[in-house]
Amino acid sequence: MNKKIIIGSIIGIGVLVVLAIASSGSPRSSEAVADNQNSQSNQSVSSDQGYSSRILTAEKIEVVHFHATQQCWSCITVGEYALKTIKEKFPEEYKNGVIVYKDVNGELAENRDIVMKYQAGGSSLYTNAITAESEKIEEDVTVWRLVTNEQQFVDYFEAKLKKLLGKS
Repeated sequence: MNKKIIIGSIIGIGVLVVLAIASSGSPRSSEAVADNQNSQSNQSVSSDQGYSSRILTAEKIEVVHFHATQQCWSCITVGEYALKTIKEKFPEEYKNGVIVYKDVNGELAENRDIVMKYQAGGSSLYTNAITAESEKIEEDVTVWRLVTNEQQFVDYFEAKLKKLLGKS
């Protein structure tokens, strides 16, 4: 029993290290990719130009928690705190499907399409702000720093979701 806990903790720490390295090296959000593309080319004005400077008001938000079959404490806790924040701070939006929470085991073949859509690797938490014109998928790496303090996590994640909904 203790061996399983130790091995799970070691794997969890390894996942966090890999996530920290990956997130510090390259942007993963579609907004960052769009910003990079806009800065590299002087194309004619389109509806997407200036996207990052506009305040996005999402019509729907998907919060997706990706994880492996075997989860460490921090991986489980990130999912639990995210769902708790949604249910307690946005009960109407959750009930009406404006905010949707998905818990996805990335190791299962049946989840391959959503893993590819989000380009998820390992344990991660993503938000997808959906409007009629676009989707803004973004990995949230800040939650990993807050996982040991539930109130800070909830406050941070509530503020993030409010901003995406145009309520801040």
